Amino acid sequence: MDVWILESAHAVAVKAADICGELIQRKPDARLGLATGATPQALYAELIRRNRQDHLSFAHVETFNLDEYLGIGPDHPQSFHRAMRDSLFAEVDIDPANTHLLRGDSSDPVAEARAYEALIKRRGGIDLQILGIGRNGHIGFNEPGSSLGSRTRVKTLARATLRDNQLGHPDFEEPIMAITMGIGTILDARALVVLATGAAKAEAVAAALEGPLAAICPASAIQLHPDATVVLDPEAAADLRLTDYYELVDQARRRLPRTSGRI
Repeated sequence: MDVWILESAHAVAVKAADICGELIQRKPDARLGLATGATPQALYAELIRRNRQDHLSFAHVETFNLDEYLGIGPDHPQSFHRAMRDSLFAEVDIDPANTHLLRGDSSDPVAEARAYEALIKRRGGIDLQILGIGRNGHIGFNEPGSSLGSRTRVKTLARATLRDNQLGHPDFEEPIMAITMGIGTILDARALVVLATGAAKAEAVAAALEGPLAAICPASAIQLHPDATVVLDPEAAADLRLTDYYELVDQARRRLPRTSGRI
């Protein structure tokens, strides 16, 4: 696991965009796993900038989103379909047919989850999965207590998640369930990039990176992945105990050729 502690939330977004951009340059038809929420927004803004100014093309990129609220259709203003369309898809040259999202308004969400899992496998799996970390340690909507081997499925949302999301839209009943990629599904991706910024994430980050592997902190499952990169700002890294070591690794990393791999 590579841990990068950078000087600002903007630097976190730039580093994550570098990783995405390098993959797309190397593999123009890369399959990206995408997350919603506040943390990835700066990353998506940077990718849009590179698409417009640096000719980073998404013409052949294929995407798979982590999750969607149950009971909300793609055109609902609070849906993750709408969020992704507004924050990324409508602003770059991606083919809408290559953007895959779970249907929260499916008449059979269990079948929807199974079909989505099958689609990921049929398309060859995800090359790079972008993840945030919830304040209670969730990844996707895999709440504390989730099986570390879980697959795409319907999941009840924790009260803490509902409070953090605060949809608060007057014309519908707030969802208390979602369809989400499972932890096992996430770990199947060839590489992970985990982003966290702000002091509110510090406790969850420390539990995920340096705590025990445990269902109480679903994000701790990233410890199992052979190619996981975690990118943090100083506030999100504040509770880590091994900060000096991560800084030492960074110094060593800068001395080696880019082709030297992980250290």
